[in-house]
Amino acid sequence: PCLTWLCCPIAEKTGKVLGEFCRCYKEQFGVALFNSVRYEIEGTGGPQPQLLHRKVPLEDHVIYSGNIFQYIEENKKWRNRFCVVPHNYGLVLYENKLAYEREMPPRVLVNSAGYKILTSVEQYLELVNNSLPGVTPKSGHSPILKCPTDFPLILWHPYARHYYFCVMTGKEQEKWRAVFQDCVRHCNNGISEDSRVEAPAFTDAIRMYRQSREQYGTWDMLCGNETQVLSNLVMEELLPELRSAIGPRLKGKAPERQRTWIQVSDAVYRMVYELAKAQYDAAVARCEQERPQLESTIRTDMDQIITSKEHLASKIRAFVLPKAEVCVRNHVQPYISSILEALMTPTSQGFAEVREVFFKEVTDMNMNVVNEGGLEKLVEYMEKLSHLAFHPVKMQSCYEKMDQLKLEGLQQRFDVSSTSVFKQRAQIHMRQQMDDAVYTFETLLHQELGKLQGKDDLCKSIQRILERVLKKFDYDSSTVRKKFFREALLQITIPFLLKKLAPTCKGELAKFQELIFEDFASFILVENTYEEVVLQSVMKDIMQAVKEAAVQRKHNLYRDSMVMHNSDPNLHLLGEGLPIDWSEEYSGQPEAEPAAERRRRAKQVVSVIQDDEGALPYGAEALLQPGSPEPREPEEAHPGAPASPPDAVKEIREALAQESLRDGVPQVTPRSPVPASPVPGADPPAVSSVPHATAAPRSPRADVPAEARVPQVTPAPAGAQSPSPACHQRSDNETGEHGERSPPQPRGTTESGEGVQTEF
Repeated sequence: PCLTWLCCPIAEKTGKVLGEFCRCYKEQFGVALFNSVRYEIEGTGGPQPQLLHRKVPLEDHVIYSGNIFQYIEENKKWRNRFCVVPHNYGLVLYENKLAYEREMPPRVLVNSAGYKILTSVEQYLELVNNSLPGVTPKSGHSPILKCPTDFPLILWHPYARHYYFCVMTGKEQEKWRAVFQDCVRHCNNGISEDSRVEAPAFTDAIRMYRQSREQYGTWDMLCGNETQVLSNLVMEELLPELRSAIGPRLKGKAPERQRTWIQVSDAVYRMVYELAKAQYDAAVARCEQERPQLESTIRTDMDQIITSKEHLASKIRAFVLPKAEVCVRNHVQPYISSILEALMTPTSQGFAEVREVFFKEVTDMNMNVVNEGGLEKLVEYMEKLSHLAFHPVKMQSCYEKMDQLKLEGLQQRFDVSSTSVFKQRAQIHMRQQMDDAVYTFETLLHQELGKLQGKDDLCKSIQRILERVLKKFDYDSSTVRKKFFREALLQITIPFLLKKLAPTCKGELAKFQELIFEDFASFILVENTYEEVVLQSVMKDIMQAVKEAAVQRKHNLYRDSMVMHNSDPNLHLLGEGLPIDWSEEYSGQPEAEPAAERRRRAKQVVSVIQDDEGALPYGAEALLQPGSPEPREPEEAHPGAPASPPDAVKEIREALAQESLRDGVPQVTPRSPVPASPVPGADPPAVSSVPHATAAPRSPRADVPAEARVPQVTPAPAGAQSPSPACHQRSDNETGEHGERSPPQPRGTTESGEGVQTEF
């Protein structure tokens, strides 16, 4: 309500920014449509991938679920929450596990695009202090946040609401951090790459808009779906004005003013989001309405459009190229090899780690299948292996290699605000390559199973298929990395060149507009053609640098001349078949589970850390501030949900223990087999947790099946590194991915005293 007087100025500023963007989008839409049709007609060359690509990687699966403490800002208390990460990588928080199983509305829905994961309160306080200059708590004053444990997990966003979590151990913190980072990585990549028109038009419009404001270089907030990116674009311009208008009006002590500022920023962000969504949807609808006519013109006059564009490009090239070549020679060329080396080292180490993790997992599976009993065990292990790429903890060692990426002085020279754009892009490539390798392996193995006789044949066949897949992985990995290096070098150097050339070239571009026929003005833009000429001025040097790295066999890159032709001519035909369901085909159940029932239940990729309803550590009651009022939660929001726990830690523990008993979690003996696919109509099996050697705690826990000992593995095939024996010992809490309900679809945006975060 205190923002009512600001609504009109905010709406006016937002409308102005979005109007300018929509104009850019309409221009870029025609260009992108022309490029798409031309690509469709002419096609493209380049090496074809050898690995198969899975179409729907995580259908009917839950990535992760478990208990975590969340700080509730409204009543300044920590509450235990049951967190579920579904296949779309949203964070869904329920009152408890019972509320999740009864399909009650979730308490919080979080789309983590644009968030940063912080693991210390000090990091968070530094960012908060910087967000509102001049407002810093004095020494001795209570900070904005206190954590009852030494293991916080904070989701920080420059504009939206912040989320505060904590866990009891460092091991839990590392696991949750890996899960949260995977969510951020996935949600940041929210613009679909399958679209050849809408996605390029949108990203080019964003770039053109920012360049019109003299903002060149990479942008950290190009993350999330289109509406989120647009909201970030508006907030980037709106925030300084909002800070100067709101800052002097904030009252109270420094922590209170910071808390109020975060709430104000979040409220404005939501307002901007709604306005951006409405205007962007309207702009897309208008372009789609004009699309049939535009496409008809392109197909009819394709040759004339190409001729007109080449004529324009030749005139711009004659004017721009001499200046661009001097700029490249003096300011870019000397640094290309240094940038490339800085990119290649961590990226290639990450892909090598992907190869090593894949090799270890398959080799471990092979040895365990031989030791433990044939096809039945194979099905169990293949169920886990099929989602290896989406296991945040097992993939963490691969992703961490990219944390070494540092451009040092080059970052300031080329106006690269952050390397996070390149890190996340490389990590997404790593995950995709891992999934392609796993999918190719399981497709080839599935084809071979009918021909095998006995364990020995199975073991030899797995080893033979592994070697074939690793060769394909090496080839595809080289292709993907070379493409990534070229794109990253262009992303770093092109904005720098455009900024350098702008004073002498940009003002003269208007005179070239008369060279474009009016009928073709929707498909040819002077600004885009100018950028293509600048790109050509540096592209030769970039291609040469990457080619030399491949010729020198640096970081296991293959030469461009090395092409794998028809190594498996029928392999891609196999990939077009139905997805393989190992548990359904080989579980030996008398009848298949109905499709509707199977969709309702979902297997979990990562096993939970902690299945019981945990309690806050002793002494945390000092941080709960019992004097603060407890918000009243409406009954209609969560029918049947347990009442809020009392303030005393002892009573909290007792209430949580009783709550777990009401959940009715069954005990499972350590060696009992777990069905891969639940029987129709039966209750879902309990989610596994880490077995403890000590006496059982007050609340019941479900143990996981014990892992069989894995013998020392034979040396890796050529090109692979031989893993150490310690690498084959899996921790218990990484096994036993049992049946789990898929999260129910949220019904509306149920508000409560603690508030529900609407999913953007």
